[in-house]
Amino acid sequence: MNALNKKTIEDIEVRGKKILVRCDFNVPLKDGEITNDKRIVAALPTIKYLSENGARVILCSHLGRPKGEYKPEFSLAPVAVRLSEYLGQEVKLAEDENVVGENAKTLAAGLQDGQVMLLENVRYRKEETKNEETFSKELASLADIFVNDAFGTAHRAHCSTTGVAAYLPAVCGYLIQKEITFMGGALADPKRPLVAILGGAKVSDKIGVITNLLDKCDTLIIGGGMAYTFMKSLGHHIGTSLLEEEQVENAGKMMKDAEEKGVKFLIPVDNKVGREYDENTEAMIVNSDEIPDGWMGLDIGPETQKLFSEAIKGAGTIIWNGPMGVSEWDNFAAGTIAVANAVAESGAISIVGGGDSVAAVTKLGFSDKMSHISTGGGASLEFLEGKELPGIAALNDKE
Repeated sequence: MNALNKKTIEDIEVRGKKILVRCDFNVPLKDGEITNDKRIVAALPTIKYLSENGARVILCSHLGRPKGEYKPEFSLAPVAVRLSEYLGQEVKLAEDENVVGENAKTLAAGLQDGQVMLLENVRYRKEETKNEETFSKELASLADIFVNDAFGTAHRAHCSTTGVAAYLPAVCGYLIQKEITFMGGALADPKRPLVAILGGAKVSDKIGVITNLLDKCDTLIIGGGMAYTFMKSLGHHIGTSLLEEEQVENAGKMMKDAEEKGVKFLIPVDNKVGREYDENTEAMIVNSDEIPDGWMGLDIGPETQKLFSEAIKGAGTIIWNGPMGVSEWDNFAAGTIAVANAVAESGAISIVGGGDSVAAVTKLGFSDKMSHISTGGGASLEFLEGKELPGIAALNDKE
């Protein structure tokens, strides 16, 4: 799949056309109020471009998991209100429990150039997640063109991400274009050296990513809970640290593969360990081969921070997915902070993906120092594995 060769909204004529745009408005709600509207803000460039160029815009998205039935608490009504504020025009919500109902059809038919409307939660329909063509056809019947701008769901083949593309010309919006450009570019033709930093809890979640990156990167850095499985494969004593016993052999094999491919493979040399899995547990710093019985690794230690930062310093491109320790606890966030700092100061093209590392970078105030923060957790991981993402594969290629 050459994701870099997909048509975008700028490659088509949009004036006077009804355009169905799949956005990612899956925002957190508390008592019906939006607590974080970053995803809405991220969709604005595409919506504004279409509206300003005279398109008749029909937005759609999922929100939460209503599991194929109408549940008012998963309504996109708060999103319509917030969009109206940002766009300076009323964004009407088509209040149909079946999503493409009389309200949707009437509103769509009455749209004027530049106007924007919003459909109800596409997951009110059980067909959505099964990618059944009845619902895809209903969605397509409202519009002339389909735009996918929801990278966060691009790894899912649903009616509103891929199904509808079978019935309409399909292009990507600015958000997906940016993801493809940064992540696709980093994998296809990176500015070297390419340094990949992988953290998080499980090796099993990242096997595909590690395997794919070993053929592409110059240095691979492993931190977080998954690092202890690699230490175990070296015969280190890891106390009660997180371990995936069935992955120990695999971990050893990956390190051997890295050596054969000339890839520098770095794992922690020291760790901040705690007596129990608790934010305020008694803690100390020990070498990686000296974790005592009954203690568990919860963050990388100061020597490892130096080692990793040094490796990051000279990078041309950095891909970072997953924290170095239990970064949501201040006592065990130092490793992730050190890595974020090093990435921010490296001057490299830096791409951060995966919910936890994005949260850490945002919380620490480093977001604006990163070249690109991916909007899709699962989607960015599958992209890094080299998998074809159905929501992108379904879009039309440039001539």
